[in-house]
Amino acid sequence: MKNKEVKHNHHEHQHDAHNHQSHNHEIHHDHDHDCKNKNEVSSHHHHEHHHDAHNHHGHHGHHGHDHSHMVTDYKNRFWISLILTIPILILSPMIQEWLNVDLRFAYDQVIVFALSTILVIYCGKPFFTGAWDELKQKSPSMMSLIAMAVLISYLYSSATVFWLDGHDFFWELATLIAIMLLGHYLEMKSSMAASSALTSLTKLMPSQANLVVGNEIKEVSVSDLKLADIVLVRPGDKVPVDGIIVDGTSTLDESMITGESVPVKKEIDEEVIGGTINGDGAIKVRITKLGSDSYLQQVIALVESAQKNRSKTQRLADTFAKYLFYLSIVFATGTAIYWSLAGATTEFVLERVVTVIIIACPHALGLAIPLVTSVSTSIAAKNGLLIKNRNRFELARKIDTVVFDKTGTLTEGKFFVHHMHAYGIKEAEAIQIAYSLEKNSNHPIAKGIVTYAKEKNIESVNVKDFINIPGVGIEGIINGKKYAAVSPAYLKKQGIEFDEAHGDIMSQNGQTVIYILEEEAVVASFALEDRIKQDAYQAIKNLKEMGIRSVLLTGDNKIVAQNVGRKLGIDEVIAEVLPHQKSEKIANLKKQGYNVAMAGDGINDAPALAESSLGIAIGAGTDVAMETADIILVKSNPNDVVSLIKLSKATYRKMIQNLLWATGYNLIALPLAAGVLYGQGILLVPAVGAVLMSLSSIIVAINAKLLRIK
Repeated sequence: MKNKEVKHNHHEHQHDAHNHQSHNHEIHHDHDHDCKNKNEVSSHHHHEHHHDAHNHHGHHGHHGHDHSHMVTDYKNRFWISLILTIPILILSPMIQEWLNVDLRFAYDQVIVFALSTILVIYCGKPFFTGAWDELKQKSPSMMSLIAMAVLISYLYSSATVFWLDGHDFFWELATLIAIMLLGHYLEMKSSMAASSALTSLTKLMPSQANLVVGNEIKEVSVSDLKLADIVLVRPGDKVPVDGIIVDGTSTLDESMITGESVPVKKEIDEEVIGGTINGDGAIKVRITKLGSDSYLQQVIALVESAQKNRSKTQRLADTFAKYLFYLSIVFATGTAIYWSLAGATTEFVLERVVTVIIIACPHALGLAIPLVTSVSTSIAAKNGLLIKNRNRFELARKIDTVVFDKTGTLTEGKFFVHHMHAYGIKEAEAIQIAYSLEKNSNHPIAKGIVTYAKEKNIESVNVKDFINIPGVGIEGIINGKKYAAVSPAYLKKQGIEFDEAHGDIMSQNGQTVIYILEEEAVVASFALEDRIKQDAYQAIKNLKEMGIRSVLLTGDNKIVAQNVGRKLGIDEVIAEVLPHQKSEKIANLKKQGYNVAMAGDGINDAPALAESSLGIAIGAGTDVAMETADIILVKSNPNDVVSLIKLSKATYRKMIQNLLWATGYNLIALPLAAGVLYGQGILLVPAVGAVLMSLSSIIVAINAKLLRIK
C-alpha cells in the first residue's frame, strides 16, 4: 500500500464520492502497486507436487520448508547415486565385454554387490516409501514400478553373485535409480514453491489501535480490543477493525478491499472495514466485528477454502506407469509360467522374468514429463510468465473463457485528460487554474490533470487559502478570485448552471468530468478517462481467433465497463460486482460448463483467482493476488494470457509425444524380452534392452528441448 500512505496531507479532494457512485465513475488508485520488486515474486511460487504430493516420505509436502528440504534431499541422493554408479559400471562384466576390456579380479562382484546395496538402501529409499504409499492407496504407479524393478533386479543380481548362474543387473539398477532421482529432482525444482497468501492478507491489518478511554487515548494491541470499544482513527491511518463511525466524517480509501478506486465518504453511523485507509478526517469507530467475523478474515477464509478445494489432476505419467505396472506383472508371470512349462532352466526363466520387469520400468518415462516441465518453466520465465502451480498451468490448454478484471489489467489504472473545454476564458488559463488547484492533491484525477498541464508546458501559479472539502472538491484563491474544482453533482446541488447534456454524453462515454468554477460560474470542464492498454486490443483479438470467450468482470459502473467492453470487442461484460461476488460469478460460469481463467491484480480479485480453473495475477498487482494466482505475468501485458495458453498447449503436446516415445519402446520391448520370438532366434538380451532404453531417454530429452510457444 506504500504509494497510498503518502500522508494525505494534501487531503484528497473528493469529487463528491456520491456522484461517482451515482455515475460511479471509477477513479483508480492504480491498485496499490505493492508488489515488492518483481523478482521477488518468483520466490512466491505455489507448491504443487509430483505424485499427488502424498507420496514423498509422508511429508505431505505442504510447507515451503519441507519442500525445499525435499528438493535438497533428492539432489543429494542423486549425486551419491551417481558417485556409486560409476564404479558399478566399470566393474560390470557385461560393460567390460562390450568395451572389449578385462578388468576382472577376485571378488570384484562382491564389491559391486556392496556398492549396489548402499545404492539401493540409501538412494532407492524415496522410491520404496513412495511405493508403500501408493500401494496403501491401492493405486500403484511410477513409484511402485520403480521399486519393483529395483527390488527384483537387486535380489536376482545378488543371487547371481553368490550362487545363481546368470548375468547380474547391478549396473542397470544403478542407472535406473540415478536417472529416476534426476527426473524427480528436476520436476520438484521446477515446481518449487510455498504459498503464503494468507500472511500477506493479514499484513494489511494494523497491529496497534488507539483506544479511547474517557478523555484519554491509549495505544493498545488490536488483539486486546473488545466489541463495542471505541477507537480513534487518525487521518492517513489504517482502520484497525470493522466498526461503525460514532464521531467525525472522513473519506476512506477502500480500494484494497473493494477495488472501488474512488475514496468513499463516510459519516456517523456508517460502517468502516478493517484494513482500509482513512483519508483526511479523524474518526472514532465503535467496534462491531472482531477476529474471524471481520470482512478481511472472511476474504482470507474464502481464499483458503478455494485453495483447499483444488482438484489434483492425476499426472499422465502416473497413469501410464500404473498400466505399465500391471502389464509388467502380467507379462512377468506369463513369461515365468510359459518357460517353466517349456522346460527351460531356472536360470533362463529367472533371467527372462527379470529382463521383462526391468524393461517395463521406463527410464524415459521418468524423464518424459520432468524434462518438458523444466523446459516449459524456463521458456515461461523468459517470457515473463511465472508458473506457481504446475497442475493448473498444464490444464490451461483447456481454458475456453478468460475473465479479465478491468482496472490495471485491461486499462492502465491511471487517469488521463481526454479533452477539456474553456468557457469565456482562454484554454491555457483554464488549464493553469486547474493545475494550480490540483497540484495540492494526490487524488488520481488530480494527478491526471497535473500530468496534462505538464505535457502542455503550463506553469502553475500560487494558490492562497487552499482547502479540500470532503465530498465536494477543492478550492483556493488565485489572484484574488475564488476558484474551485468540483463534480457535476455539486453543481446540481448548488443550482449552478452548466451544460448538463454535454456532461451526460461524456458520462455515457465512461468519462469522469470535473468542472472549474470562478466564484460561482463554470469556466472550464475536464473529461478524464482511464486509458485502455494497447496490448489489450491484441489480446482480445487473439483469444477470439483461438475460439476463447472473453468476459469483463469489474466492480466499476455499467457505463464505464460497457464502454471498455465495446471498444475491445469483449464477449460479455459483468459490472458493478462487489468483491465477494466476483468469486460467485466465476463459480456460475464454471457451473455453466465453462473452463474459466481469471486475470486480475487486486486483493479483491484474490477469491476469484482462487475460484477460477486458472488464476492469473497481472503484473505489479498486490501480494495477495500474486499469492492466490497459479501464474503471475511479470509484465502487465494482457496479451501474455494468450502466450500462456499457447505454451500450455505446446507443453501438453510435447508431454504426450514423450510419453508415447517412452512407453512405445517398452511395449515393443516387453514381448521380445519375454522371449516371444525366441523360436525365430530373436531374444532381447538385457544388454540390448539397456541400450534401447538409453536411446529412448535421449530421444525424449531432445524432444523436450524442442518445445516452443507457438
